[in-house]
Amino acid sequence: MLKHETIKGRGAQSAVVPDRFGLAQRDADGDWRDAMEQLDGPPLKLQTQVTEEHPKTILSFNQSPDIFFDRSINAYRGCEHGCVYCFARPTHAYHDLSPGLDFETKLFAKPDAPRLLRETLARPKYVPKPIAMGTNTDPYQPIEKRYRITRQLLEICLDCRHPVTITTKSDRVLQDLELLTKMARHQLVAVAISVTSLDPVLSGKLEPRAAAPAKRMTALKVLADQGVPTHCSIAPIIPAITDSFMEEIIAEAASSGVGSIGWIPLRLPHEVAPLFREWLDVHFPDRASKVMSIVRSIRNGRDNDPEFFSRLRPSGVWAELFRTRFRVACRKNCVKKQNFYLETGNFRRPSVDGQLQLL
Repeated sequence: MLKHETIKGRGAQSAVVPDRFGLAQRDADGDWRDAMEQLDGPPLKLQTQVTEEHPKTILSFNQSPDIFFDRSINAYRGCEHGCVYCFARPTHAYHDLSPGLDFETKLFAKPDAPRLLRETLARPKYVPKPIAMGTNTDPYQPIEKRYRITRQLLEICLDCRHPVTITTKSDRVLQDLELLTKMARHQLVAVAISVTSLDPVLSGKLEPRAAAPAKRMTALKVLADQGVPTHCSIAPIIPAITDSFMEEIIAEAASSGVGSIGWIPLRLPHEVAPLFREWLDVHFPDRASKVMSIVRSIRNGRDNDPEFFSRLRPSGVWAELFRTRFRVACRKNCVKKQNFYLETGNFRRPSVDGQLQLL
């Protein structure tokens, strides 16, 4: 690809398959594409492909000491939002697919997820704790409109009185507002919406198929107004690209009645680092070196820090500056740290056939 050439409508700018797992390399033959461009104009836009997969289990458990949940559900693999900074991109490499363009164009849906969840919750030894949705790929990405897997999972959790947390960057979450409102009455749900900037043009480059920032802010307000515990996640903070929006996002979220606000620094694990560098060269060549210099300064001289705790808590002068700015803006807007309580004591174990047990 020529330098500064842009693949419009997508976050990643290439589809290189990594060699971390010793898989066979794929080389694209451009002859047919070149011929089509000469005869019929530019190549067709990349189309999203969805493959249905049928796993044997749906709950994933983790023992990471620096995150707040121990179990999660991901109804989809890959994400059409195309956020170039997404730390989940490397998971596509496990399947001989590119963490770049394949991650956002070759998606996987799990239509058996509701059945598998019900079977898991019905097990006699199952102990309820909040299930995190959206920890890897967005539960409200565009294909949710077709599959409605996330909604079915939430319906089961409401029936069983099982708590969940949701993380998304889509206002599509409002399509399930009546369901979320019911869950909130039973202290069964908390919703986090991540907002990277308030500039729709910048957002269109960083996260080309995600909801516009204004729509996300509106969704936060609607959820808060309806009594749904809401969290605004300023994530990720990208030095010299998005950090200038921190104060404005905090002010707008606070005025909307959002109960909790936080920030997460940019993470560039494995193949995300070269993808992000490539994106900088295409969209911000004038400041690419500055951005990466700051990133390395908060990551102990590396593109990424994979260690527990420090991966979510960067160090150095720039990191302290971000923390200070965040604290000052929260104080100015009367935002206090708030933890949402989710109820597990009312859990009602279902039977395998879908009926709730009365005793």
